[in-house]
Amino acid sequence: MSISAPTAARIAPPAREEAMRVPAGVAANHPATAEVGLRILAAGGSAADAAVAAVLATSTSESILTGIGGGGFATYYDASTQTVTCLDFFCSVPGLDGDIPPGPMVPIEVTFGGVPQTYSIGGASVGVPGVPAGCGEVHRRWGRLPWQRVVEPAVTLARSGVVLPAAHARTLVSVAPALLPGEGAEIYAPGGHLLLGGELLHHPGLDKALDGLAEEGPAVFYTGRYGQLLVDTVRAVGGVIGPADLAAYRVLELDVGHALLGGYHVYARHDLNGTIDTLAALPPDLGEMTRPARAVAVANALRTYGRQRLGDTTNISVVDREGDACVITTTLGIGAGVWLPGLGINLNSMLGEGELITPDLVAGRRMQSMMCPLVVVDDDGDLVAAAGSAGASRIRTALVDTLLGVLVDDLDMPSAIARPRFHVVDNTVHAELGYPADELDALRDAGYEINQWPDMNHYFGGVSAVGRAGAAGDPRRGGVGAIG
Repeated sequence: MSISAPTAARIAPPAREEAMRVPAGVAANHPATAEVGLRILAAGGSAADAAVAAVLATSTSESILTGIGGGGFATYYDASTQTVTCLDFFCSVPGLDGDIPPGPMVPIEVTFGGVPQTYSIGGASVGVPGVPAGCGEVHRRWGRLPWQRVVEPAVTLARSGVVLPAAHARTLVSVAPALLPGEGAEIYAPGGHLLLGGELLHHPGLDKALDGLAEEGPAVFYTGRYGQLLVDTVRAVGGVIGPADLAAYRVLELDVGHALLGGYHVYARHDLNGTIDTLAALPPDLGEMTRPARAVAVANALRTYGRQRLGDTTNISVVDREGDACVITTTLGIGAGVWLPGLGINLNSMLGEGELITPDLVAGRRMQSMMCPLVVVDDDGDLVAAAGSAGASRIRTALVDTLLGVLVDDLDMPSAIARPRFHVVDNTVHAELGYPADELDALRDAGYEINQWPDMNHYFGGVSAVGRAGAAGDPRRGGVGAIG
């Protein structure tokens, strides 16, 4: 789609000031992930090449949050044509083979923010994964480097393993009931003790899986040898994924939503959280309001959606030297605890995510998601920012607050991402440590109950973004940003 009618109609756009261009850079939720993206940019790769390489690297570096066995979404900005494209490679509902009924799922409970939450894992929770197909399609459309060159850094990383950041170790404590079944026990709790920050996270066999992906392409996970292994593994523990499910999987191109914020244009898919609709519903005079009044206006816009789930998700944002941008968000759900034997790959638990199950879901249907990778452009169609977030129901909250920081409050990207946030659930405002007291007072006066958290917490999302305001990852998730 075109960015805007004025851009398409402009005959002689004004000369761009170099200072206003977005620098090439990468933002991610692990230093090793960002380093892989930067290496691909330095080798002459496009934003798509770097983003795909980084996503594949997360199978090693951020497996507590995501992996090849999950699904995701990509948003791509083409600077030469000033167009935005959104791709859906989220998980699909299995059952096209129709030859076996699903077995029971396995209920687990995790505690997050002091609140116990129930999930379901096991073979019957596994949806048809989309990450291999999605990475292949992003590379096919916008990549410059050979496929094997793009996959190679992830293979190297899988062989060595990575240092587990302290922020990821804290997340591991919450999600351990989902990650420890099967091969996960030896990976995340070798010797019976959960990994601590600073210790080595390694997935035996993952380098072999990525080697196969490099040599045979994404099809190896669908109609190739890993696809058959996936079917056999899932069905052995009560799942129903069959060969027809894998053969039918396709990456979808989505309609692109649009909203104005602070005089800038935000483009993204329409997600289950309603991020674009929320931005569009914000008062146009936010920049003229007092901060307490603005806090109430933002809370009112957010209140429509009250989901509060954990979810394991991560985001990669990349801008290359040509000004193209690629933002990819991926997830495993909570993780099924079903591992592909000898390949170090945990599969997704999307069918065990109760709030993602809608009445229209039938075999072959794509599931919905809260993920919302986005780009921001100015009135001339030039890139301002590329951003996405982890955090399930807090994705929308984290993105709205970060965009307000950059586009309305004129903060640099690290400051906008790191400042304290609040998240609305029904009539309760959950506020991070350090959130301004006068704004909380205004929210209280407006009828909201305030739940003051004692810390800055990964509950409040994990934004990674590159823009005119700089590059940054979210400190809540051990994130980093770097200019290449």
